[in-house]
Amino acid sequence: MNIAFTDLRYPIGKYEPRPFSQQQKEEWLNDIKFLPQLLENAVINLDESQLQTPYRDGGWTIQQVVHHVADSHINAYCRFKLGLTEDNPTIRPYDEAAWALLNDTDKIPINISLTLLYALHTRWYSVIADLTLADWERKVFHPEAQKEMTLWYLLGNYAWHGKHHVAHITSLRDRNKW
Repeated sequence: MNIAFTDLRYPIGKYEPRPFSQQQKEEWLNDIKFLPQLLENAVINLDESQLQTPYRDGGWTIQQVVHHVADSHINAYCRFKLGLTEDNPTIRPYDEAAWALLNDTDKIPINISLTLLYALHTRWYSVIADLTLADWERKVFHPEAQKEMTLWYLLGNYAWHGKHHVAHITSLRDRNKW
């Protein structure tokens, strides 16, 4: 039995980098392009009680997950733009757990973050859809990880990230028969 598919923290497994290929690029670009719709479909018809349910013991609520994806992908968009316009910039980490506890996550309905994601992903996709191989090889430095990361690596990581959090929601729905 594959542990990645039984670990509620990683319902689709952990991110595994892949070498550049045209086919992989198209798949990951589509993941970025269509993530807002996937996320919206994952939460459709959930009531307030369901939105306040953690996807696992000790995990975030569905509401926190939706707002987290918006927070994370705002940062991702900025990281890509920095990586495309500066030479090996240092990107800024953020405390995602602390962000998940801020008032906007608690008080703002998830449709606000879904709307934000539609607009953000439209912009993000437009920035990255036609990048050259040299562009994908551009690097940023992540001070928390203490390593350089290519934009190609980041594309795969964020394509995975969106599907990872959608799977948190859909696997909870499946387990609870919602």
